Amino acid sequence: MTLELFSLIVDDYDVAIAFFTGTLGFELVEDVPARTTDGRDKRWVVVRPADGGAGLVLARADGAEQAAAVGRQFAGRVGLFLRVQDFDGALRRVGQAGCEVVRPARVEPYGRVAVFRDPWGNLWDLLGD
Repeated sequence: MTLELFSLIVDDYDVAIAFFTGTLGFELVEDVPARTTDGRDKRWVVVRPADGGAGLVLARADGAEQAAAVGRQFAGRVGLFLRVQDFDGALRRVGQAGCEVVRPARVEPYGRVAVFRDPWGNLWDLLGD
């Protein structure tokens, strides 16, 4: 069994694509027109880390309930964990992209870790050696 995809609710497809591909170095795997179950236009957008792993479906919020969940999908907890080869470079890029580093880099038994808030408010552990 493999975890293939999971959704991340965002407010704008293009801003999200730019962040994930430009800042985090993900690959844009799919960006195609689609329809909601009730026939409205949307897009099917998938990004994936360049070296593989589970992909993110970037799902634009549809309606008030989903809009309220943007940046709050993990109820204020770190909900996303990204292991990188170049920890210092990745930390620099997220800072340059305007992401808040909410817990500075520290060393733990599993490696270096820092916590940052993405442009939507979700918390990420940035992990490296």
